[in-house]
Amino acid sequence: MQRESILNPGSTIGIIGGGQLGRMLAISARQMNYKTIVLDPDTGSPTAQVADGQIAEAYENRDATRELARATDVITYEFENVDADSVSAAAELTPVHPSASVLRTTQNRIHEKNALLKAGISVAPFRQVESLADLKNAAEYLGYPIVLKTATEGYDGKGQAIITRAEDIEHSYELLASRRTQLIVEQFVQFKMEISAICARTSDGRTATFPPAENIHRNHILDVSIVPPRVSDSVIENARLLATDVAVQLDVVGLIAVEMFITKENELLVNELAPRPHNSGHYTMDGCDTSQFEQLVRVLSGMPIMEPKLHSPTVMVNLLGDVWEDTDGDPDWARALELPGVSLHLYGKAEPRGGRKMGHINVTADTVEDALYIATEARDRAWRRSRA
Repeated sequence: MQRESILNPGSTIGIIGGGQLGRMLAISARQMNYKTIVLDPDTGSPTAQVADGQIAEAYENRDATRELARATDVITYEFENVDADSVSAAAELTPVHPSASVLRTTQNRIHEKNALLKAGISVAPFRQVESLADLKNAAEYLGYPIVLKTATEGYDGKGQAIITRAEDIEHSYELLASRRTQLIVEQFVQFKMEISAICARTSDGRTATFPPAENIHRNHILDVSIVPPRVSDSVIENARLLATDVAVQLDVVGLIAVEMFITKENELLVNELAPRPHNSGHYTMDGCDTSQFEQLVRVLSGMPIMEPKLHSPTVMVNLLGDVWEDTDGDPDWARALELPGVSLHLYGKAEPRGGRKMGHINVTADTVEDALYIATEARDRAWRRSRA
């Protein structure tokens, strides 16, 4: 692979998507004196608040993505639900990382799993579903329970249904088929832990993978990430190697987050991919010598990437809109920050809603157990104002 020319500080990075991931990327870019321009229809989005400029247009507007390309030196995207054709249009004018090809693969679960299988990477058994009959046949083949999912636009548990018996098949199918998108059904994995690892890969093929995180979900939304995960060193190393293999096999330039199941036999099955910074990588902002966001800036600019090192055990807890709703919009951050090792990261979203990611807390400590206790206590303190 040929290395692209280095973009010196002062160059401009385009970001498609205005959420919190783009915000934290823009902040890291500014630390290295790179400018950012965001494409997002919301002028008050988290990224727009800190970027140097904004194109306030829809993601599928190809004229807007071309305008972004002409105004920037390199482009990335901060979530998968953007229009791949518009990304391709931008790539005709300026480099886009990861590529539109990677985006097309990862924004469709069917394409993603077929690509992983082709690369020799293990996933849970699955079937594409085009009719109710397909689903019934798949249930007989896979056995119960099974998970029916939309192939696109599903995140944080949206667009999926767990089916535990034949009587639930028709209702689940009608519920998700009404979304007018492709469907996929997967065998439910009896896993003992969910983990994820984020790999950075440069245009000339160098890779660096962050320490994996143990992930605990609540209501299908990531609640806690624990680093290092509470598994053997061999499983941790295998997870890092697997994430690196995925990045190489899919020819990713940028970041890719690889979510995995650890089975009861300590085997790793890839669940989902995200070609961008990831919620489970937020711990890197305080727990590592380089964050996932700085690493992405380095890749995009052609600068050398670092092999990340964990300073100390670190735990991240998500702050959802429920914290604001339950405290009449006034969480007690002062009490949370009294605890040692606590770092507060808020995203600047104006409207807290239940289940909406509004920020996170990172805690570094001498042990995983201490970090986990302090992180959950810090969140509880912020939340406790209305609970006392």
